[in-house]
Amino acid sequence: MTDAVLFDAREDGIAVLTINRPDTRNALSRDVREGLRTAWERFEADPQLRIAVLTGAGDKAFCAGGDLKEMVETGMTVPPRDMFALPYDSIELTKPTIAAVNGHAFAGGWMIAQACDLCVASTNAKFAITEVKVGRGSPWAAPLIHMIPQRVFMEIVLTGKPIDAQRAYEIGLVNRLAEPGGALEAAIALAHEVLEGAPLSVKAARETVMLATEMGRSAALQAARVAHELTYNSHDAQEGPRAFAEKRKPEWQGR
Repeated sequence: MTDAVLFDAREDGIAVLTINRPDTRNALSRDVREGLRTAWERFEADPQLRIAVLTGAGDKAFCAGGDLKEMVETGMTVPPRDMFALPYDSIELTKPTIAAVNGHAFAGGWMIAQACDLCVASTNAKFAITEVKVGRGSPWAAPLIHMIPQRVFMEIVLTGKPIDAQRAYEIGLVNRLAEPGGALEAAIALAHEVLEGAPLSVKAARETVMLATEMGRSAALQAARVAHELTYNSHDAQEGPRAFAEKRKPEWQGR
């Protein structure tokens, strides 16, 4: 790992990834992009880590977006497909992720927060897709149609104006709000709630949400049944009801 992205593999099964460039508002410079790719790959490869939280150092910006100076220097036109390590897109992940947004999440910052499964934001956070302000594009925003209402989506991308954390929560972009400085703590608390579930059940549940997003009703139901077969036939599927009957906490084995 480089110091551009810090990686904390906690003993509770949570990986905390921190973009560590507060002096540049955690912009997605080359070293940050490379650090994120390495961090996501490390998270996916470690069987002891079940969920990841992505955040940014400092309280001013989660991530201010792409490095515009680099774009000028390189004369960048269409960004390479693999330029950004986006969870579940250009980087393969099978585990859940949470964005802990402190401060601004603009352009590429919104992009990486959007790519995570869940999002917690401090009340002083702001979100914006600012590409129209600088003549760039935001094709990565297309999945937002499954997250927020169409007309709200339209206004955000056409105007480039920021929305505050409360508005982001109201439209469904953000799952939970936290006091300023508390986004990471709140995201870890949410991660613990996810970790209380049986690992195979959590995995199948996440797959079901994504299948339902991509498919029509009938096809999604059929695919979801297949995704849950391993869960139903697992050791944990017997352990859960047994623990409930015995009034004790289940001991998940992930098998």
